[in-house]
Amino acid sequence: MFQGETAVTLDDKGRLALPTAYRDLIASACANRLVFTYNPFEHGCLWLFPQVEWEKVRDQVNALSSVKRVHRDLQLKLVGAAAQVEPDGSARVLVPASQRAAAGIEKRAILLGMNAKFELWSEQAHLNKIRQTIGEGDLSDEMLDLKL
Repeated sequence: MFQGETAVTLDDKGRLALPTAYRDLIASACANRLVFTYNPFEHGCLWLFPQVEWEKVRDQVNALSSVKRVHRDLQLKLVGAAAQVEPDGSARVLVPASQRAAAGIEKRAILLGMNAKFELWSEQAHLNKIRQTIGEGDLSDEMLDLKL
């Protein structure tokens, strides 16, 4: 559904203008209802879901027993921090200030289309991640079957 890398600039109020290429897709996928939350696996990155996709993830995470600490941590970072947003008339969405601060996202960021969701990376965290190479020892069995 979503793919590609776009350098974006947040305005002084912390709003992100959705790239033109995604606007119609977002409108048809979720009637412009989106959800920001933390990426619990990588620092410097937020996740942005269409509402429909978010509900699937939310329900799976909420189904985990909150007795286990790792489950509770995942619930806190994903569900507890979830913020619903809708684009304004200029196709801008407000990135929650607390999430921007925690991820280190300032004026310049990178928006990645990652199939069913977007990832919003701080510019520096994205650069650091892209510069990392995948070593032979990092390959999973599934990756060995890829024809790249």
